[in-house]
Formats: sequence, structure tokens, C-alpha cells
Amino acid sequence: MPRRTKIVATLGPATDSPETMQAIVRAGVDVVRLNFSHGEAADQQRRVQMVREAAAKVGKDVGILGDLQGPKIRIEKFRGGRVTLQDGQRFVLDAELADDAGTAETVGITYKALPQDVRAGDALVLGDGEIVLRVLDVQGARITCSVENGGDLSNHKGINRQGGGLSAEALTDKDRRDIRFAAQLGVDYLAVSFPRDAGDIERARELLQAAGGKAGIVAKIERAEAIQNLDPIIRTSDAVMIARGDLAVEIGDAELPGIQKLIIHRARDLSRVVITATQMMESMIHSPVPTRAEVLDVANAVMDGTDAVMLSAETAAGKYPVKTIEAMSRVCAGAEKQRIMLRSGHRLDQRFERVDEAIAMAVMYTANHMDVKAIIALTESGSTTLWMSRIRSGIPVFAMTRHEATRRRVTLYRGVYPVAFDVMHTNPDDVWRSAADELKKRAIVKDGDFVICTKGEFSGITGGTNSLKILRVGD
Repeated sequence: MPRRTKIVATLGPATDSPETMQAIVRAGVDVVRLNFSHGEAADQQRRVQMVREAAAKVGKDVGILGDLQGPKIRIEKFRGGRVTLQDGQRFVLDAELADDAGTAETVGITYKALPQDVRAGDALVLGDGEIVLRVLDVQGARITCSVENGGDLSNHKGINRQGGGLSAEALTDKDRRDIRFAAQLGVDYLAVSFPRDAGDIERARELLQAAGGKAGIVAKIERAEAIQNLDPIIRTSDAVMIARGDLAVEIGDAELPGIQKLIIHRARDLSRVVITATQMMESMIHSPVPTRAEVLDVANAVMDGTDAVMLSAETAAGKYPVKTIEAMSRVCAGAEKQRIMLRSGHRLDQRFERVDEAIAMAVMYTANHMDVKAIIALTESGSTTLWMSRIRSGIPVFAMTRHEATRRRVTLYRGVYPVAFDVMHTNPDDVWRSAADELKKRAIVKDGDFVICTKGEFSGITGGTNSLKILRVGD
């Protein structure tokens, strides 16, 4: 049984050779991530070309996710590169200080509106939560704080206000340029950082479409305000990412597990894809094996129903990118063996508004109640397979399509596998048999196995799936 949960791996210096790129694709990468926060345009262009070439050589469809940087709410630089803050000391964030004039008493900030967004009593968290400052006073451009949790602080660390409330726009001028660049690269998904509401997602989609891009939009849930607007954001997006680093800083570590489960649950209920991200196998940046806590973290996300798990620095800059993907793949496959993964009550009490959606639900109900080896979906857009992927099942769904863009889009759907198949060049009377023969050639099914097939009455029309057929292979 192929692994159902998809793996997203961030590209970076550690993956920048053709040999390593091919190795991570063979190890199990389904989607690669381009982090627009780092690297030049030429770097991203080169990586796109490398992954396309590696995927072609391995014979596998691999999706590409472009990830926008979002607003830079960070401190500036210290004269010596870093300082150590002591508990109880005074420390000033100064919006007018030169960007390289930081000391142990004060540092500049990139987000010049921060003094207008905070007030006495607010908690500001720096980095990934190691440093906590309590605001004592705001005078003009200067925010005077008391250090509650001290430690080493280096250049360009991020700033979050506990509880959210910073007014920075989700899309910066850099993001707008990167959206146009992402459209030129032909990425399959585009992630929007720090959205507050559905309007941020709609603006990103409009800019992408105006630039000629057709990527799915991924909303990164990392602001407290995004939790308050969760359902509208999910509905407006094609996928959501649980970006646990900044999210945990804003809402607190203790709230994160429950919120993660909520986001996964709501995304699946609303028929959207969900990615769980940040520090999933962080120790493997330096270690060839994950910790037991990381194994459990990945497994729990899988058992909760996440479509994909994501690696960041582990593959972008770590010592063991291939071993990390192999380890994550093993953990996902192990978690998927649990009986809870085969039960589903998804939408049993709801009505369906579209014919293709009703067909998808009927297929999964039938497949889960008889001995079916595979599901074949002859699809143009992949939407039928998305609905199928919302149902917990151990039966693989094969998205068979002539469109390369659709095959790359479904690489993020849990339990869905892309197969190149041109229904337009197949005799209509033989289309079912030809599709089953394609899986037979790949040793996925054999004569005598049952498969369920779906297609549209008018082949080649998006959203036209309206028929279901149960077929015995070889008949």
C-alpha cells in the first residue's frame, strides 16, 4: 500500500545538487517548497528547473509550492552581531535607530508602525519564543520594555505580539513582486504568509491571476486573528498550512495542540487540503535519526487527518535531507496502519450540491464496503479526487489525467496519486479497460481485482464527472 500522507520538503543549499534533488524525489518527496524569504530569483529559477528535471528522471510528478515572505516584523542588527539580555533589564525597541546600531540596551526594528500597535502591559516575543519583553512605556518611536525571559538575541529575529493585533498588511511590495515571479515560474501552489482574513487571500489570488498564474492558494495560519476568521479563510483558499512557529508564539504553546486539531478538522470538513508544518523533525538538521517526540508529533498529525507534513530547515540546510524524508515517510506509513485511519463519518448527514461531489462520496462509501483494490478517477481538474481524499480509507485513488498541471496539483491530496492518461485519445468503448490496464502494467492491480472507475459523460470537460462503474480487472 503506498503512503497516503504527502511530504513537502523545503529546498535550499542542502538540496542544491542534481544528485541530491533526485535522491529526495526517490526518497518520497511529493511537493517541494521554495521559500521566497531566502535566496535570489536566479536561485529559485534554478531550483525549479532542477526539480522538474529530477522528477522527469525519476518518473514521478512533483508539485512546487512557492511561499511568500509576508511582512518583516523583525529587529534590525547589532553592532557585534548578537547580545545577551538579562532577566529584569530594560531594553528599548527604537523605530528610528539606524539598522546596524543595536546594543545590549537598544535595537532598531524593521516594522516602523510597531510603536502605534503596542501599549504598556503587552508582551512581545522575539525569535521562536525564547525572548519575552514586557512593554513598560511607548514614547514616540521608542518602546521601552522589561526583559521577562532573557537570553542570546541575534540579528533579524522576528517579533510577535502575544495575542496578535499587529496591523501589518499581509502582502508587502516584495510579496507583490514575488507573486508575479511565482506566476512566471509556474508554481502549483502559492502560500500567503500572515493572512488575517479572507480578504488577504482574495487579494493574493487576484494578483496571481492578473499575472497569468493558475496556482492554488495556501493560507498560512500563523496569526491569532486568523483563528478568529478560520472558516472564511479556509473557504477562500485551496489549502491551509498550520505554520506552528509564529502561531505558537502568538497564541501560546499550551493552546497550539488543540488549535492544530481544530484546523485539520475544519479544513477536511470544508473539503480543503491541510499541511502541518514547523519543527516536525527539527533534530534531524544535525542528527541522522529523529527523536521519539518528533515521531509522535508526525504520527499524531497523520492520525488527525492532515494531508501533508512539511520539512523546513531539515531539508533546506540540514546534514541529512534524504534520511529525514525517509524517516518521515516511515512514520507516516506506520501511523496510517492504525484502524482509526480506515473509519469515516465525513458528511454522512449532509446534502451534496454538485453531481461530481455526489459521485465522489458514493465511490468512497462503496469502496469502503467491498473488496476494492483501487479507485480510478478520469479527471480534468482533479476536484473529484479532492472530495474522495476527504474520506478516511486505505484504498488508493488514482487521478488519471492528460493535464500535467492537474497531476502536480493532486500531489498534495492525501491518498491520491497522479497518473498520465489521455482519455481523449482512447476509444470510448475501451476507456475503462484501458485505465485498468494502466494500473495493471504498474503492478498495482491484477486480473480478478475489483476497481471503481469514475468519469464524465462528456470527456474533456472540467467538473463533468457523472458516472461510476465497478469493474473486474481482466474481464
